Amino acid sequence: MADPVVERLALVGIGLIGSSIARAARLSGLARHIAIQTRRPETLARAEELGLGDSYTADPAEAVRDADLVIVCVPVGVSGEVAQAIAPGLKPGAVVSDVGSTKASVIAQMAPHIPQGVHFVPAHPIAGTEHSGPDAGFAELFQNRWCLITPPEGTDADAIALVERFWTGCGANTDIMTPEHHDMVLAITSHVPHLIAYNIVGTAAHLEEVTASEVMKFSAGGFRDFTRIAASDPTMWRDVFLNNREAVLEMLGRFSEDLTALQRAIRWGDGDALFDLFTRTRAIRRGIIEHGQETDAPDFGRTPSAGKPAD
Repeated sequence: MADPVVERLALVGIGLIGSSIARAARLSGLARHIAIQTRRPETLARAEELGLGDSYTADPAEAVRDADLVIVCVPVGVSGEVAQAIAPGLKPGAVVSDVGSTKASVIAQMAPHIPQGVHFVPAHPIAGTEHSGPDAGFAELFQNRWCLITPPEGTDADAIALVERFWTGCGANTDIMTPEHHDMVLAITSHVPHLIAYNIVGTAAHLEEVTASEVMKFSAGGFRDFTRIAASDPTMWRDVFLNNREAVLEMLGRFSEDLTALQRAIRWGDGDALFDLFTRTRAIRRGIIEHGQETDAPDFGRTPSAGKPAD
């Protein structure tokens, strides 16, 4: 096995993403020592039962002490609080990263607490499932997925390269972009689709209550997939929308305009407009498959079991 990317890796937060990182790092030998921290005793105990790390603590500063790479795996809304908590334990030259779905807000929250001489390299692995907790993780989660790295201007090049090597070692493809560009791209590819999913499932639930219909019983494939992503962790997604509000609102405005045009086409029986739209969107779907981000199976390649990428 090749030499590890880092001697000591610290994971702050051990839910789906954190536990998957631990498993991938262990499988590929990316770190000699994995230190795990989480604030809930029962979660920490479960992580130890699963053998996800080499040391376990509820103290954030203790977890990151002597760590070469620290990855913060918490909801984006508490990023600043966590950065402040780990700051006393960070050694000079350490690299701090994260996995948050928004980047500009995470940088604004965390950067003021990162000590001088410690490198801050934010990142976002675009991978996940609707499941949460340490039991939900699996080493293959990041295989052939993208991890976007969004270093602030002036970030040390060696620190960026280390984060790239780590995520490549986890099986991910990496790309570098500005935090602002990341937030706009993810608003349309992830955040707004989740918002629509939550909304349409809520509408269906209301319809079920009002009409005593069989919406749930006879859910077709489209509604089934909406319910899948609408089952994602509510704390995480609440924080995503509150912390990427400008980009999300911009994309929602564009979506609303397009939805109005679609509504008009249906009302006036404009079959040509509908056909043109569906043809263009079908091509985009095929492009996603060609880029290896999904399968061409009719059910989107998913099974009822956990462990299929969702985000």
